[in-house]
Amino acid sequence: MLMQKRQADNDIAQAAWLYYVGNLSQQEVSKRLGISRFKVLRMLADARAQGLVRIAVEHRTSRTLELADRLVAAFGLQEVQVAPIGAETEDEALARNAVAILASGYLARIAGSDRQATVGLGWGRTLSSMADNLTGVRNSGLTFVSLMGSVTYASHTAPGDVCVRLAAQTGGRAILMPAPFVTDSAEACAGIMSQRLVREAMDVARKADHALMSVGECREGAILFDSDIFSAAQIQQLRDADVVGDCCGVFYKADGTVADIELNRCTPCVQPADMAGMETVLLAAGLGKLAATIAVLRAGFVKKLLVDERLAKGLVAASEKGEV
Repeated sequence: MLMQKRQADNDIAQAAWLYYVGNLSQQEVSKRLGISRFKVLRMLADARAQGLVRIAVEHRTSRTLELADRLVAAFGLQEVQVAPIGAETEDEALARNAVAILASGYLARIAGSDRQATVGLGWGRTLSSMADNLTGVRNSGLTFVSLMGSVTYASHTAPGDVCVRLAAQTGGRAILMPAPFVTDSAEACAGIMSQRLVREAMDVARKADHALMSVGECREGAILFDSDIFSAAQIQQLRDADVVGDCCGVFYKADGTVADIELNRCTPCVQPADMAGMETVLLAAGLGKLAATIAVLRAGFVKKLLVDERLAKGLVAASEKGEV
């Protein structure tokens, strides 16, 4: 049975290779392998389901290019890419995947130079999806390092997990931050930050060439609120201080200032001031992140933005109203 399964997997991979890489038609694949066209269709579907095939679409419309140019001007950014999913699309999972595909292309661009590079990584579902969509990238000179502490439970989206997956996919290496995402007090955080292994990881993170980060909103239903990593008192701090979003463990008010709360002294992470020499890239997906994205962009440390079309339109509209 095991030998039969391996052969079936090999056949699926061969069909996918001939169709997607060899540019043969389904009928040509059918003739090449001596099977029916119906079976070819089923094998191609199996290839996608098993993750043997990941599809990226490179398509820049004049509509999204114009949005990108307006965002560059409005926020003083070096580069903006807008995923063309339709300005009326309300499916946030689709928006995340679209931005993740842009991010995987950006990461492939970094890796394509064949130079050594250190890539700092934040936390979030979009970054995790970026790793899912990355394919065909090999560069043993890449180092992926967490920009922040992690959570205590295993998760596909946890910073350490994304670092490890990307290192395995590219042939690079991963450096994890041996610290929790949040500590019980500022004193506890200072103690953790003084530990040798944490200091060494933090030194690498602070010298990263690139930083890929996502923005998180601070509201019910957000990943931070649903993860059970905050105490009730810490969540109340966020509400009392009118915090609207976070990026890499730093919490921001609507005007882009770092909130003066105890919680911001309890998260072992790289600070915005440490990122001046990095190519900082923010991934933002879904109109629900409008306020949080504006706050993080106002903070002034982000140089490049990858965003979906609906959120891009929301950002442009906010800038035209003088809200940024």
